[in-house]
Formats: sequence, structure tokens, C-alpha cells
Amino acid sequence: MSESHSAGTPLDGPQTDDGQDTDAHTMVRAQIVVDDATFSLAQGQDLADLQQRIESAVHSGGRFESFVVVGNRRMSVLCTAHTRVLFAVETVQYDPRDTGDSEDPFGGFFDV
Repeated sequence: MSESHSAGTPLDGPQTDDGQDTDAHTMVRAQIVVDDATFSLAQGQDLADLQQRIESAVHSGGRFESFVVVGNRRMSVLCTAHTRVLFAVETVQYDPRDTGDSEDPFGGFFDV
């Protein structure tokens, strides 16, 4: 991916002919697929930086690289020459909880 994207970039939602928002806002969300596991990246993740860190990890013989996923949870993945990594970018409905702050997780077992 040669373009620089930041996961979770807010975009304006659909608009009427007079420019009024019709419903929810959207944002760009990136996904990273590591081998067979898919993770949606939280807002604020710098894709170009993450790609560079993964490439560097592979060239150095392998190491763990961390990123924050939707739900504001920090993940670490061991990246080696045998790790398959794919990035995808999509537009999704805006979620104000998805701040990328791993100190403020949401979703999963602990939500009531």
C-alpha cells in the first residue's frame, strides 16, 4: 500500500441535495490480516508506520509488533519471514467509542 492512511479517519455521511447530513457519519477503517486472523484496526493507527515496522521486523529476523484494534485493545503479533500480512481499507459507520485509546477498552466480556 503506497498511500498513507490512518485507520478511523472520520468522513461525512450521506447528504441530501442541499448538503444536509441524512444519517450517521462514516469513517475509514483498516483491517490487518495476519496469517488467518483478521483484526480491525482502531482509529488513529498509522498504516504506513505499521507496514514499515512489520517490514523492519521481518528484515531483522522477526520480532513482536503491536497495534490497537477496535475495542481499544492492544495486540502484539510475532512477525517473521513466514508471517503473511494483508491490509484492507473500508468505509464503516462512525463509532465514537473507537478512540484507539488502549486504556479505555470497550466491547467483549466486560461490557454490561
